[in-house]
Order: sequence, then structure tokens, then C-alpha cells
Amino acid sequence: MKKAETEKYIRRGAVSLPDRTWPDKKIERAPAWCSVDLRDGNQALAVPMNVEEKLKLYSELLRIGFKEIEVGFPSASETEFAFIRRLIDGGLVPDGVSLQVLTQAREHLIRKTFEALRGCKSAIVHLYNSTSALQRRVTFNMTRPQIVDIARSGARLVREMADALEAEGSKVRMEYSPESFSDTELDFALEICEAVKEIWRPTPDNKLIINLPETVQYSSPNVYADQIEWMCRNVSDRDCVEISLHTHNDRGTGVAATELALMAGAERVEGTLFGNGERTGNLDIVTVALNMYAEGVDPGLDFSDMPRVRAIYEECTGMKVPPRHPYGGDLVFTAFSGSHQDAIKKGMDMMRRDGDGKWEVPYLLIDPSDIGCSYEAIIRINSQSGKGGVAYVLNEDFGYDIPKEMRQEVGDFVNARADKLDKELKPGEIFEIFKVEFIKRDSPVMLESYKIDSWDDASQGGQKQILIRAKILVNGREETWSASGNGPINALVKAFESNGLKNFKLVDYRSHAIGKGSATDSAAYVCLESLSSGRKVWGVGVDSNIESAGLKGVISAFNRLNALEKANA
Repeated sequence: MKKAETEKYIRRGAVSLPDRTWPDKKIERAPAWCSVDLRDGNQALAVPMNVEEKLKLYSELLRIGFKEIEVGFPSASETEFAFIRRLIDGGLVPDGVSLQVLTQAREHLIRKTFEALRGCKSAIVHLYNSTSALQRRVTFNMTRPQIVDIARSGARLVREMADALEAEGSKVRMEYSPESFSDTELDFALEICEAVKEIWRPTPDNKLIINLPETVQYSSPNVYADQIEWMCRNVSDRDCVEISLHTHNDRGTGVAATELALMAGAERVEGTLFGNGERTGNLDIVTVALNMYAEGVDPGLDFSDMPRVRAIYEECTGMKVPPRHPYGGDLVFTAFSGSHQDAIKKGMDMMRRDGDGKWEVPYLLIDPSDIGCSYEAIIRINSQSGKGGVAYVLNEDFGYDIPKEMRQEVGDFVNARADKLDKELKPGEIFEIFKVEFIKRDSPVMLESYKIDSWDDASQGGQKQILIRAKILVNGREETWSASGNGPINALVKAFESNGLKNFKLVDYRSHAIGKGSATDSAAYVCLESLSSGRKVWGVGVDSNIESAGLKGVISAFNRLNALEKANA
């Protein structure tokens, strides 16, 4: 791409709207949603869906809560026609749901469309023709009056056939799209919409849907919002009109354009799951709906099982949801970065502690569980991860609440293994590394068995004393150690000393139950400091008996300290 080549592109004109109000507005309620997955999305697939695939996706759209579904272009192919007839003849359209069908403003296509709708309880007939100056000049070689005549002619036939269908018991709403609206002169877009509205005669109880497509994104989202606000202000009989949006994503701003246009006064949105559509795609309804949800606005759509929605979408369309796709991707709630992981863990801990129900977790826009994503996926470990992430996984997945002072040591060790293996570590792999290094350390010293006696020492003011007798393997040789102290751990430390192995002092000890209930194990975390080097090392003991867990923690820490001291000698 050369700098001089930019001269061949034309910047579209902005809208003169100095008193625009949309920048100060907020989205306070959900729009009417219309899924066009089965039509606009389907036509963009390399291999369009067959009837059975369309039925499966249609059923999922109903479950999600769509009340308006554009099910096809029945005049385009027999597959489209047959699918619509399958829905109607099979009684597959619930009360309160409208089937939307698309047709160009051409007589034979309109007649075929209404033939497909015979017996439909509630239908939306979507009529369109292109209106932009570019399309008028290049595609049709027609004047503005000629384009208006096409719309009027189509509208009259649709009105006539809709009246006949309603006489048979159907309810019919009508929708008109000046295709390429965002590249159409605003005065002309208004003129042609008014011409259609005059023929269709909408009422406040049966509104005309005026759909204003951003068929190609030529401008930034604020320009589209200005266009929508201008139309909302200038269309006549506003209470008889529902302004609808249909954005595409050529500039990657389909979501932004829709959100700003809703602030500008639009009441309805057409789009697809995950933005499937021609070229760079249609509007992504999942993202817009969950953006509303993240701000406390009920979108009226159920995405509480996002993995299911994604699986059905991928199965039926053959498309894949990218791992970083907002809300729907595999990795969107996942933090590999150490600082992010630490902040997320602290946020989750604070939420559990405060219990006020407000979601305030750094780096996570919404609670993953609200859309069916498990907490196991939030923090994943590779060589870039930190102490907080490893601690989070060990706590959430396995019940080990690693002391804050120990997390750096555990995190560094696990991350070094991930770096050496050159891969992401799954939770089970993380726990196995942790267990082997910090729990199952039985060399050079291993505790085989022990007995405890206690008595009140009169010389110590009646303070309880503990005598430990332990069978210990030292470098594979069995020894019997005994010593007394003010507790089992203190007694074992003194036994190390009496056997010439106390090159440390105990500086920290913590313990907790793993899980809940009476049959749970206990974890003990012990930190020893080398008397020669000052190195601090942690070990972990696990046992159904909290006393035994503490003793095992001392042994583990000693063995780790011994190995590290030798390695750095």
C-alpha cells in the first residue's frame, strides 16, 4: 500500500446536526431483536445450511428468546421455500414469534414470497431496494424518481397481498429497507421511506418497520448515529414507525455503530450470532446484548449457556468462533499474565469476603458463570503467568489456599516448568507439579510413623509438654528419634536438632481443611529458614489428621531446603 494510492478514496460527507443529542444518551432498555442468521448469515456461508441444520439453529434462536426471526428469502431457492413451509406446516412457530421474510421490490419475487407465507400466524414482510447514489449510477443507471417508483410499485403489491393474507387469518407487519441507506443522501432516504409509508398506512398498533441498513461501513460510527437521529427527527408519524438498524462490519465497528444508533433513537436491531455475514460480517448480537447486560440492562435474550450456543452455531454453520471473540470465545475470560491473575484472584477473594453481590473483579467485565463459563477457565498457566494465577488454580480447583508469602515460590517453580515444557499447563498438570515438588518430598528424610505422649510440666507452670517418638528413614536407613517440646511440631524440630540435622529455624506455619465436611484432609504449610544462607523454603504436608499434616509439612520443607542448599553450594 503506497501513500499516493490513498488519493483514490473518497471521504463521505458528514451529517449537519450541530444540536445532536445522542452523545448524552444511554441505552436504558433492550431493543426489539431480529435474528437474520437463517437468511443474511446463511447466504454468507461457503456451504449454506440444509433444512435440518436450519431447523436446529432456528430452535436454538427460539430458546435464546428471539421473537422475530428472518427465516429466509423464499423466492431465492426451493430450499429456502421448503424450510419456511416446514416451519408453518409443522406448527413450529410458537405464539408471539414472527417469521420475517425478505424480498426485492420485484413482482414475481413478491408473489413467491407470499405463497411461502400461506397459513403463517404472524409474519414480517421485508421489502427492499437499493437507493445510494453509487448504486443508482453504477448498478441501475436510474434517477431518483425511477428508484422511488420501484419502491412504490413493490409496496403497492405487498400491501395488496398482505391484505389478502390477513383476510385468511394471518397477522402481517411490513418492513422497508432503503438498501445502502448509510451511503444514501438523507433527504432521498426520507423521501423514499415516506413514499412507502404512504402506501402501507401504518398505525401505532401496527407500526411500519423502517430498517436503515449500514450495508457497507463507509464512515465512522458517529456518522451513522447522526444519520439515525436525523431520520428519527424528520420521519412523519413517528409513533407509527419503528426505526430498525442493520449494520455490517467493514470497518470493524458494527457493534459501536449499533450502540450509538440506539442512543440516537432506534428501537430495533437486526443481526446474527457472533456477527456471521457477508464480507467482514453482520452485527454481532451476542456482543451488543451482553454489553447491555454488563451495564445492568436486561437484554431480553438468554445467553446463560454460551458454550451450548457456540457449539450449535458452529455445528450448523461450519464457522468457528475465534478464541478471542467477545464473550463467546474460549479465551475471553482467561488471564495468562501474572499481574492480571493476581488482580483477578484478589477480586474474587474480596467478593467472597464482602458478599454484597456486586461484581467488581479486575479485568473481568462480567461474571463468567452468568453465561455458563466455568471459573476453571479464568486463569490458565504458561511461562508468562504469575504467582497469583498458580495460587488461584490450586485453590479453586483443588482446595489449597496457598499462603501469600508462599505464592512466589510456588508460582516461580510452576512457571519454570511451563517454560521448560514450552506449553500451557492444565489444572491437573499444575497440581501434579505442586504435589511432587511441595508435598511428596520424602528424601533424604521420611516420616514412617510416630507416637505422641503428653503431660503437664510442673516446672513450666503446668504447661503441656509433648513427647514425640518417631520412626524416620534417613537416606534409606531407619532411625528412631525422640524429643519433647511444647507441641508436636516443636518436638519434631528438636528431634532434628538432637540428631544433628537442624540447620534451620521454623519461621511460619499455617493450616486449613481441604474442602468441607468431616472426612476432609488438612493441608499444613511450613516455612523453614536456613541458618547458614538465610534462604526461606516452604513445604506442604497433607493428612486426614491436622497434627500429622503439620509434621509432614516440616519434613517436606526440610527436604526441599536440603536439596536447594546442596544445589547452590
